[in-house]
Amino acid sequence: MKAEIFSLERTQSLWENTVQINLTDSGVHPFTLQELLTPTEIETLLSIRLGYGQTNGSIELREAISQLYPGSTIDNILVTNGTAEANFIMSWAMLEPGDEILYMQPNYNQIGGLARCFGAKVVNFYLQEKLGWQVDLAEIEEKISPKTKLIILCNPNNPTGSTINNNIMEKITNLASKSGAYLYVDEIYRGSELNGLETPTFWGKYDKVIIGAGLSKSYGVPGLRIGWLVGPPEFISTAWAYHDYTSITAGILSHYLGSLALQPERRKKILDRSRQILNKNLAILTDWMKSLPNLFSLVPPQAGGMAFLKYFFPMNSTDLSTRLREEKSLFILPGDCFGLDGYIRIGIGADTHHLSQGLALFKDWLQANFQHQNFSSQS
Repeated sequence: MKAEIFSLERTQSLWENTVQINLTDSGVHPFTLQELLTPTEIETLLSIRLGYGQTNGSIELREAISQLYPGSTIDNILVTNGTAEANFIMSWAMLEPGDEILYMQPNYNQIGGLARCFGAKVVNFYLQEKLGWQVDLAEIEEKISPKTKLIILCNPNNPTGSTINNNIMEKITNLASKSGAYLYVDEIYRGSELNGLETPTFWGKYDKVIIGAGLSKSYGVPGLRIGWLVGPPEFISTAWAYHDYTSITAGILSHYLGSLALQPERRKKILDRSRQILNKNLAILTDWMKSLPNLFSLVPPQAGGMAFLKYFFPMNSTDLSTRLREEKSLFILPGDCFGLDGYIRIGIGADTHHLSQGLALFKDWLQANFQHQNFSSQS
């Protein structure tokens, strides 16, 4: 097995800590412990002994997670080190050489790279911008085959911020059921819907549904590295055995903090904060686009800390990202990382002042390099 370079993660890892303004994150501006916890909880944290903890996740944390997935119990839950590990364990446990996966694009392409490592064939299907970045069901029907082991979705989607409507959810589930394929859904952006209406989970729609999710994006606590798998008990038991060969367990402090973050009242406060940040920042980005007429278009994201902008000037997206980084110390993510040149992803979950500074630098660069463009006087 030979791993290919994971373009998105490598691009971010190389440069995100070397610039003054990083707008490549897709989550929400993170909490400090003082913002997240009460003084009593901080005292409790200080008294926790730094042992290993339960390797499949503490009972308290798995109980809290199970409340997000009606009909599940702690036996349906495996806690992992971030959703990236959940994706890895699922792929490793499920895929054999010769299998096929049907893979939503654009997407966080970790699973596609892993599938090729494990000898599986990756068959892509594409969200359609003209449909508001929605699924074309006819394409899934055309590409699904007897070899399709897994159908991979990201809902809400990274990088577009789109969500699958209920009617299409049911139809995708029916297609998976008819073929016998497992349905794996990355739901890590669930809870960050800008309209406040939480996206329904795919959990419970089919007996071969597996969910990957975690606290890194909607909850603003990526440093905890808490992710999870939700699936049938027999799959979770198998996945736990694979987890024993990877990180063994998430940190015991993260177990404690994760269970606190998912308490219903606190969860609501966390997600309300996320939505306030996202809505405020999307308005700032929208006004910025209006001040640069004819340069950008955007299907407004429905969820998640990112906006996927199409641009209308002649430059490769990686070249654009590189020049902004080198000339303005501003880092945005090129569409090339998602196989879509001509687009950029900008993080709208950032600190609001940080976002405004970055957009001002971007506008200065555009005005200097595209002087023929009829810019308005708005800022």
